[in-house]
Amino acid sequence: MNLVDSSGWLEFIADNKNAAKFLKPLENSSNLIIPTIVICEVSKVLFREKSEQEVLIALAYIHQGKIVNLSPVIAVNASKLSLNHRIPMADSIILATAQAYNAIIWTQDEHFARIKNVKYFSV
Repeated sequence: MNLVDSSGWLEFIADNKNAAKFLKPLENSSNLIIPTIVICEVSKVLFREKSEQEVLIALAYIHQGKIVNLSPVIAVNASKLSLNHRIPMADSIILATAQAYNAIIWTQDEHFARIKNVKYFSV
C-alpha cells in the first residue's frame, strides 16, 4: 500500500518539479490510501489558491484511492507517534494511518525524512 501525503498531492496537482516522483503511487489507486486529514489539508490550500471547480476536479482525483477515516485506534497511535517523533498532529495521523495499513508514505515533508517506510523527496 501507498500513502501520498499532502505535500505530495499538492506537488502533483501543481505539476511542480517533483510531481513525477509521485506518479507511481498515484497511478495505482487500488493500492493507495488517503487519510481524511490529507483531504482536509489539500482542500484548504487549493481553496485558497484555485477556483472551486479546480478544487472539485482535484478532489475527484484524490477520491479514487481508499479513503481512511480517523478511527479511535489510529488517533491514539497518532498521539504516541507525535510525542515519539516530535511531529505535528496532522503528520502523526498520516504516519499512524500508514502504519495501520502497512503503507509507504510518499512525501516532501521534512518531518518524515528519517522515519522508516517513507520515500522522502527534498524540495
